[in-house]
Amino acid sequence: MRDNIQLREAIREDFDQWSRLWVGYNEFYGRVGANALPSEITDTTWARFFDPNEPMYALVAVAGGELVGFANYLFHRSTTSIAPICYLQDLFTAEAARGQGVASALIDRVADHAGREDCPRVYWQTHESNDTARRLYEKIAERSDFIIYRMKL
Repeated sequence: MRDNIQLREAIREDFDQWSRLWVGYNEFYGRVGANALPSEITDTTWARFFDPNEPMYALVAVAGGELVGFANYLFHRSTTSIAPICYLQDLFTAEAARGQGVASALIDRVADHAGREDCPRVYWQTHESNDTARRLYEKIAERSDFIIYRMKL
């Protein structure tokens, strides 16, 4: 499938298809029911992709005229680098397209963009139980020794 997919920046007209994938992504990570993201967050996230003052981007993978995946990422400052760092925050592939190179193609495109911005690295995270994604990530990237902590406010 990788040869049959087109990668491009999201356009405003992609919202309905991106939104369906976004729902699947959030369901995968348990953000449903009482834990579901408010629509205001989805709408704000989508708007940020098109705001030239925001360092946020959305790539989509298209096959047969349908969106089959996305990568949402951003650039941010760091205390360990003069150049910005690229954080691949969200990566998702439609179930029917999994295992066909869509995710690795999206990661490659994010890395290409980061390289053009002189970023020294791209990083991302996944849930420890996401074995399928982790198998891919172990092939293409180095696992960090850092553990993430979060404090809800």
